[in-house]
Amino acid sequence: MIRLTRLDGSEIFLNPDLIELLEETPDTHITLSNGNHHLVLEPARVVIGRIISFKTRQMRHALPDAGKRYLRRIDLERYHPRCKL
Repeated sequence: MIRLTRLDGSEIFLNPDLIELLEETPDTHITLSNGNHHLVLEPARVVIGRIISFKTRQMRHALPDAGKRYLRRIDLERYHPRCKL
């Protein structure tokens, strides 16, 4: 979900997968695939940036090794663990 601001200052959260049309006049008009229309204060470039950030976070969480990159060994032949017992 992305957070946007309506013209009256209230915040709404939209599912970016439902956005069908994004028009920028002095205000930004968002049309959803279910037919709902929303007017928001953010310009279209900001809305698009938030959509990209949201999708990027989704893709990072979908990776099977997300957050475990420190466990990867690039060159197994050169890997020699050091045990200081």
